[in-house]
Amino acid sequence: MGREFLDVFEQWAESYDETVLGHKGEYKEVFSGYRQILESVVNRSYGHVIEFGVGTGNLTKKLIDNGLKVTGIEPSSPMRKIAEAKLGSTVKIIDGDFFHFPEIISVDTFVSTYAFHHLSDLEKAEAITKYGKLLSKGGRIVFADTMFESEEDYNNAIVKAKEEGFHNLANDLETEYYTTIPVIRAILENNGFIVLFTRCNSFVWLMEGVKQ
Repeated sequence: MGREFLDVFEQWAESYDETVLGHKGEYKEVFSGYRQILESVVNRSYGHVIEFGVGTGNLTKKLIDNGLKVTGIEPSSPMRKIAEAKLGSTVKIIDGDFFHFPEIISVDTFVSTYAFHHLSDLEKAEAITKYGKLLSKGGRIVFADTMFESEEDYNNAIVKAKEEGFHNLANDLETEYYTTIPVIRAILENNGFIVLFTRCNSFVWLMEGVKQ
């Protein structure tokens, strides 16, 4: 994750929960069904879970409450502090990112929500290749994030955001690395995953890859 994106999360830490749970303003649709999205990720996870982008710990808590062992990875110090206060000693949260995390431990599921778009498609491919080598047969990647069915849909989303006066959302769409389903499907299949995509709202899809 680039420094510019990390700065955003450090500034966002205090108001993050209000944004994702309040469903207000121009990001209302992006976070529509937020709790259900987290539940969907939990329901598709098993065993030892590595979570990228813990943020304030909302998904982490649900994973733990479901009886899963979690190792949390979060590069933002303010986010880690909020998550640690929320979760107590129930989970270890490590300073790291999609590429930098403990590899000596056995992992069954990699999970993430609202974070993978901070990697370019080339970086996404590099990350998924790495995860594929660490997972045994049946291991999973379960990510929920904004992505689009085609480049046309992506461009239409930018136009619509501008027409609605959602300038911050439009800027995010134009400057961050939102991918398309065909691209991410090819990356996963090339690394030996069976892939399923489930639409969560107008922006977010649940991506599940099962290692063969």
